[in-house]
Amino acid sequence: MSEYVNRRATLMEHMGEGSIAVIASAKEIIRNRDTEYPFRQNSDFYYLTGFVEANALLVLIPGREMGESILFCEERQVDLEQWTGERMGPERAAQVLGVDDAFPFGDLADILPGLLEGQARIHTTLGEQPEFDKELLSWVKGLQTYSARGVVAPGEIVALSHLLHDLRLYKSSTELQVMRKAATITCAAHTRAMQACQPGLIEGALEAELIYAFMKNGARHPAYPCIVGGGANACVMHYTRNSDILNSGDLVLIDAGCEFEHYASDVTRTFPVNGRFTAPQKRLYNIVLKAQLCAIDAVQPGNAFDQPHIVAIRIMVEGLVELELLKGDIDKLIEAEAYKIFCVHKTSHWMGLDVHDVGDYRVGEVWRELEPGMVLTVEPGLYIPDNDAFDLPWRGMGIRIEDDVLVTRDGHEVLTQNTVKSVDDIELLMKNGQIR
Repeated sequence: MSEYVNRRATLMEHMGEGSIAVIASAKEIIRNRDTEYPFRQNSDFYYLTGFVEANALLVLIPGREMGESILFCEERQVDLEQWTGERMGPERAAQVLGVDDAFPFGDLADILPGLLEGQARIHTTLGEQPEFDKELLSWVKGLQTYSARGVVAPGEIVALSHLLHDLRLYKSSTELQVMRKAATITCAAHTRAMQACQPGLIEGALEAELIYAFMKNGARHPAYPCIVGGGANACVMHYTRNSDILNSGDLVLIDAGCEFEHYASDVTRTFPVNGRFTAPQKRLYNIVLKAQLCAIDAVQPGNAFDQPHIVAIRIMVEGLVELELLKGDIDKLIEAEAYKIFCVHKTSHWMGLDVHDVGDYRVGEVWRELEPGMVLTVEPGLYIPDNDAFDLPWRGMGIRIEDDVLVTRDGHEVLTQNTVKSVDDIELLMKNGQIR
C-alpha cells in the first residue's frame, strides 16, 4: 500500500494546489458476441492504485482537507460475483488501497462535478477514453453555466502524462524486484524453447513452450504477442502468425517476454533450428552479438539514450562491409544511413509497466541522459531482405539479440543475463538439454 500512497503523494506535489487529477481505469472490451478480451488494467491507473478492476476512477486533489485521494469503483453484488469473482467495493477500498475516500462508480455524476468546482486546472489523459472525455467536458461546461452565481469552473486542461510518465520512468526498488522476477521467468522460458526446438516443429510449438513456462512460474500472460519466426519470417519485425514449419538449416528468432504483476520483460534470442550454426550464420550472428555487447557497455549514467544505438550501428556497418553487403567508407555509409535496409529499427526503448514504456526520449532537441533507475532494452538486429537482390547464404536471414538493462549508479545491470547468447553456449545447451 505504501508504494502507491507515495506515488500519489509525489504526483500531487508536482501538480500543486488549485489542481485536480482525474484518471480513469481501463474498460472491458468485447472480443466477440458475449466474450470479453482478458482484462488488463490501464498502466497509469495501476501505477497509482494497484487496483485491478474495470469501471473505476481515481481523483487526486492536492491540499483538500477532506481527503486528497478519492476512488470511484463498482459496488459489491453477490449475484454477479458468483459469475465473475469477488469485487473490492468502495467500503474496503480505503483500507486496502490507502485512498482517503471511496464511492460507488454509479455516483460519479453526482459527486465529481462538486470536486471539480473551484479547481483551476484538470490533469487528465484526453483521447484515451473519448466517452469519458465527453462526460468530463460536459461537467466542466455545466459548472461554467453557473459562473454568474460565483461558481468557479476549471479553466485549463493539462496532459497528465507530462508529470506522471516522468515519474514512471524511474523504477523504485519495489518495481525492480518485480521486474527481476519477470526477467527470471522470461529467461527460463527462452531456455526451455531452445531445448525443445527441433526441425519439423511448427513455430507455434515453441510459442507453447514459452507460454507454459510463463504460466507455470506465475506469469499469467505474455507482455505482448510472442514472435517465433523461422527462416525469412525472422525478417518480419512483428511476425506473430507462428504457423510455419521450422526447417533444419534455418535460424529461428524468438522475441517474447512475460508480464509479471503488470510489469513487462522483453527478450529476443536467435538460434539454429537444428542446434548448429552454419559458418555464414555464425559470422552474421557474431556481428550482432558484438554490437549488442558493446551497446550494453554504453548503458552508463550520464550517457545519452541514443549512445547504445550509435555504438551498435557502427559495429554492424563495419560487419556488413566486411561481408560485402555494404561497400564504401564506414563514416559515409553511416552518415547516409545506407545501413537502414538491414538495420530497420532503433536499438532501445524504455521498459516497465508497458513493454514500450512511457517517458520522453528527448528533452527538447537533446537525447535524454540515462540515469539510475531507468530500464531500457538493448536489441540490435540485422535483417537481410528475402529477395533476388541478395545472394545466398545471406538472403532471408534475420538476427536480433535483446536484453533488458537497468541503469545503475556506477554502470548497468543486465536483468535478463540468464539466457545464453554466445554461439558456443547456445550449441551446448541445445545439444545437452533437449526436452523429451
